[in-house]
Amino acid sequence: MSSNAKGLKKVDVRLKWDPSPWDLPPHHLDIIATTYATDAPHGRPVYVVQFDKRSPDGTINMSRHSRTGQGFGFVEEMTFELDRLSSSFARVVVGVAIHQDDGHKTFGDVANTGVVVAEGYEELLTDDFQRVAGATAATVAEFTRNTSGAWEFREAVRGFDSDPVLFTAEMGSAPPL
Repeated sequence: MSSNAKGLKKVDVRLKWDPSPWDLPPHHLDIIATTYATDAPHGRPVYVVQFDKRSPDGTINMSRHSRTGQGFGFVEEMTFELDRLSSSFARVVVGVAIHQDDGHKTFGDVANTGVVVAEGYEELLTDDFQRVAGATAATVAEFTRNTSGAWEFREAVRGFDSDPVLFTAEMGSAPPL
Protein backbone atom coordinates (compact mmCIF):
# COMPACT_ATOMS: atom_id res chain seq x y z
CA MET A 1 0.00 0.00 0.00
CA SER A 2 1.14 3.54 -0.60
CA SER A 3 2.20 5.50 2.48
CA ASN A 4 0.64 8.81 1.50
CA ALA A 5 -1.58 9.60 4.54
CA LYS A 6 -3.68 12.07 2.54
CA GLY A 7 -4.28 9.55 -0.19
CA LEU A 8 -3.49 9.52 -3.86
CA LYS A 9 -4.82 12.40 -5.95
CA LYS A 10 -3.70 12.17 -9.59
CA VAL A 11 -1.90 9.10 -10.91
CA ASP A 12 -0.50 8.30 -14.36
CA VAL A 13 0.02 4.85 -15.85
CA ARG A 14 2.49 4.77 -18.75
CA LEU A 15 3.17 1.85 -21.10
CA LYS A 16 5.96 1.13 -23.56
CA TRP A 17 6.93 -1.61 -25.99
CA ASP A 18 9.04 -1.90 -29.13
CA PRO A 19 7.46 -2.31 -32.55
CA SER A 20 7.33 -5.77 -34.09
CA PRO A 21 9.90 -6.68 -36.76
CA TRP A 22 9.14 -5.05 -40.12
CA ASP A 23 7.91 -8.30 -41.72
CA LEU A 24 5.41 -9.17 -38.94
CA PRO A 25 2.05 -7.67 -37.92
CA PRO A 26 2.34 -4.88 -35.32
CA HIS A 27 2.16 -5.56 -31.59
CA HIS A 28 -0.83 -3.71 -30.14
CA LEU A 29 -1.02 -3.33 -26.35
CA ASP A 30 -3.59 -1.35 -24.40
CA ILE A 31 -3.95 0.05 -20.90
CA ILE A 32 -7.37 -0.86 -19.51
CA ALA A 33 -9.04 0.35 -16.30
CA THR A 34 -12.13 -1.05 -14.60
CA THR A 35 -14.07 0.67 -11.81
CA TYR A 36 -16.00 -1.04 -9.02
CA ALA A 37 -18.83 0.18 -6.81
CA THR A 38 -18.63 0.49 -3.05
CA ASP A 39 -21.29 -2.20 -2.64
CA ALA A 40 -19.59 -4.62 -5.10
CA PRO A 41 -15.81 -4.06 -5.06
CA HIS A 42 -15.13 -7.46 -6.66
CA GLY A 43 -18.30 -7.67 -8.73
CA ARG A 44 -18.97 -6.55 -12.25
CA PRO A 45 -17.19 -3.32 -13.31
CA VAL A 46 -19.35 -0.19 -13.32
CA TYR A 47 -17.50 0.94 -16.43
CA VAL A 48 -14.37 0.17 -18.44
CA VAL A 49 -11.89 2.77 -19.71
CA GLN A 50 -9.64 1.95 -22.65
CA PHE A 51 -8.43 3.46 -25.92
CA ASP A 52 -11.90 4.10 -27.33
CA LYS A 53 -13.79 4.73 -24.06
CA ARG A 54 -13.27 7.31 -21.34
CA SER A 55 -14.91 7.53 -17.94
CA PRO A 56 -18.34 9.20 -18.02
CA ASP A 57 -17.25 11.85 -15.50
CA GLY A 58 -13.85 12.54 -17.12
CA THR A 59 -11.81 11.38 -14.11
CA ILE A 60 -10.02 8.60 -16.05
CA ASN A 61 -8.65 9.49 -19.48
CA MET A 62 -6.36 7.99 -22.09
CA SER A 63 -4.08 10.88 -23.03
CA ARG A 64 -1.79 8.95 -25.40
CA HIS A 65 -2.48 5.80 -27.39
CA SER A 66 -0.38 3.71 -29.78
CA ARG A 67 -1.35 0.79 -32.00
CA THR A 68 2.22 -0.25 -32.80
CA GLY A 69 4.62 0.82 -30.05
CA GLN A 70 7.16 3.22 -31.41
CA GLY A 71 10.33 2.21 -29.63
CA PHE A 72 10.64 5.78 -28.34
CA GLY A 73 9.84 5.13 -24.68
CA PHE A 74 6.37 5.38 -23.18
CA VAL A 75 3.83 5.67 -25.99
CA GLU A 76 0.57 5.10 -24.12
CA GLU A 77 -0.66 6.92 -21.01
CA MET A 78 -3.80 6.90 -18.87
CA THR A 79 -4.46 9.51 -16.15
CA PHE A 80 -6.54 8.83 -13.02
CA GLU A 81 -7.92 11.78 -11.05
CA LEU A 82 -8.79 9.67 -8.04
CA ASP A 83 -9.55 12.67 -5.81
CA ARG A 84 -12.40 13.61 -8.20
CA LEU A 85 -13.83 10.08 -8.50
CA SER A 86 -17.31 9.74 -6.99
CA SER A 87 -17.61 8.31 -3.48
CA SER A 88 -19.76 5.54 -4.99
CA PHE A 89 -16.53 3.90 -6.20
CA ALA A 90 -14.35 1.81 -3.89
CA ARG A 91 -11.87 0.25 -6.28
CA VAL A 92 -10.12 0.78 -9.62
CA VAL A 93 -8.07 -1.97 -11.27
CA VAL A 94 -5.55 -1.22 -14.03
CA GLY A 95 -4.23 -3.73 -16.51
CA VAL A 96 -2.55 -4.17 -19.87
CA ALA A 97 -3.79 -6.45 -22.65
CA ILE A 98 -2.23 -7.56 -25.92
CA HIS A 99 -4.55 -7.65 -28.93
CA GLN A 100 -4.70 -11.14 -30.38
CA ASP A 101 -5.86 -10.21 -33.92
CA ASP A 102 -2.80 -11.66 -35.66
CA GLY A 103 -2.22 -14.83 -33.68
CA HIS A 104 -1.39 -15.65 -30.07
CA LYS A 105 1.10 -13.17 -28.52
CA THR A 106 2.37 -13.05 -24.96
CA PHE A 107 4.40 -10.46 -23.09
CA GLY A 108 7.43 -12.66 -23.74
CA ASP A 109 6.86 -12.21 -27.50
CA VAL A 110 6.94 -8.39 -27.30
CA ALA A 111 10.31 -6.68 -26.91
CA ASN A 112 11.10 -4.00 -24.34
CA THR A 113 7.75 -3.94 -22.53
CA GLY A 114 7.41 -1.75 -19.50
CA VAL A 115 4.85 -0.04 -17.30
CA VAL A 116 5.21 2.76 -14.77
CA VAL A 117 2.59 3.87 -12.26
CA ALA A 118 3.42 7.30 -10.82
CA GLU A 119 1.95 10.10 -8.77
CA GLY A 120 3.82 13.18 -9.88
CA TYR A 121 7.53 12.31 -9.75
CA GLU A 122 7.07 9.40 -7.33
CA GLU A 123 7.09 6.03 -9.05
CA LEU A 124 4.74 3.65 -7.28
CA LEU A 125 5.48 0.72 -9.61
CA THR A 126 7.92 -0.07 -12.40
CA ASP A 127 7.62 -3.44 -14.11
CA ASP A 128 8.78 -5.12 -17.34
CA PHE A 129 6.17 -7.97 -17.44
CA GLN A 130 8.87 -10.66 -17.25
CA ARG A 131 7.17 -12.36 -14.29
CA VAL A 132 4.06 -12.77 -16.49
CA ALA A 133 5.96 -13.45 -19.76
CA GLY A 134 3.57 -16.27 -20.75
CA ALA A 135 0.44 -14.15 -20.26
CA THR A 136 -1.55 -12.26 -22.90
CA ALA A 137 -2.90 -9.74 -20.36
CA ALA A 138 -1.96 -8.65 -16.85
CA THR A 139 -3.27 -6.50 -14.07
CA VAL A 140 -0.65 -4.10 -12.76
CA ALA A 141 -2.24 -1.87 -10.13
CA GLU A 142 -5.19 -1.61 -7.81
CA PHE A 143 -6.43 1.59 -6.21
CA THR A 144 -8.77 1.23 -3.24
CA ARG A 145 -10.54 3.75 -1.07
CA ASN A 146 -9.78 3.29 2.64
CA THR A 147 -12.21 3.89 5.54
CA SER A 148 -11.30 7.59 5.68
CA GLY A 149 -12.05 7.96 1.96
CA ALA A 150 -8.43 8.34 0.84
CA TRP A 151 -7.17 6.37 -2.17
CA GLU A 152 -4.36 3.84 -1.70
CA PHE A 153 -2.19 1.96 -4.19
CA ARG A 154 -1.41 -1.76 -4.23
CA GLU A 155 0.89 -3.47 -6.71
CA ALA A 156 -1.19 -6.14 -8.48
CA VAL A 157 0.93 -7.71 -11.24
CA ARG A 158 -0.98 -10.88 -12.16
CA GLY A 159 -1.05 -12.63 -15.54
CA PHE A 160 -4.10 -13.79 -17.51
CA ASP A 161 -4.53 -15.76 -20.72
CA SER A 162 -7.34 -13.84 -22.38
CA ASP A 163 -8.10 -11.30 -25.07
CA PRO A 164 -8.85 -7.65 -24.16
CA VAL A 165 -12.64 -8.15 -24.10
CA LEU A 166 -12.61 -11.18 -21.78
CA PHE A 167 -9.86 -9.59 -19.69
CA THR A 168 -12.14 -6.66 -18.72
CA ALA A 169 -14.52 -9.15 -17.10
CA GLU A 170 -11.73 -11.13 -15.34
CA MET A 171 -9.31 -8.44 -14.18
CA GLY A 172 -11.28 -7.35 -11.12
CA SER A 173 -11.71 -10.84 -9.73
CA ALA A 174 -10.26 -11.58 -6.34
CA PRO A 175 -6.74 -13.04 -6.59
CA PRO A 176 -6.37 -16.75 -5.87
CA LEU A 177 -5.43 -17.66 -2.31
